[in-house]
Amino acid sequence: MSNIFVFLLLFFLSYPLMADDDLKAWPAAETGYTRYVVRLAPMDDENNHKVEIMVGKNMEVDCNQHRFGGDLEARVVKGWGYTSYHLEKVVGPMSTMMACPGQEKTRMLVQVHGEGYLVRYNSKLPIVAYVPKGYDVGYRIWSAAEQMQKASAE
Repeated sequence: MSNIFVFLLLFFLSYPLMADDDLKAWPAAETGYTRYVVRLAPMDDENNHKVEIMVGKNMEVDCNQHRFGGDLEARVVKGWGYTSYHLEKVVGPMSTMMACPGQEKTRMLVQVHGEGYLVRYNSKLPIVAYVPKGYDVGYRIWSAAEQMQKASAE
């Protein structure tokens, strides 16, 4: 009986260490960058889903449309074959130029737009993104429609 107790005690004490073990393939963020991790729940038929990685910065904005530009680059983690996502060059912020008389500024996430932000849904591996410090990362799940639409031959 005491052997089982010792085993369970050791297991639960080491459990927090095992939770970080799924990140050993991905290096820590380089100076000036932050590493963000997304862990997805298992889904039926994960091929029918995609993950939109949303990178942005919280800013005070007016009534104009605001955005940053920059591509999220997929890279293979050396020695592992897993994918990591890197945002290196960010352009902006850019905005439309409408007049906003009498409107107060509001705080909102100004998103980075470009290529590479829609990625495969895979609950078996975390999605690891490296972005410049000061930017935040969120995500949305996209799902395919139940029925396929037929195209017309023209």
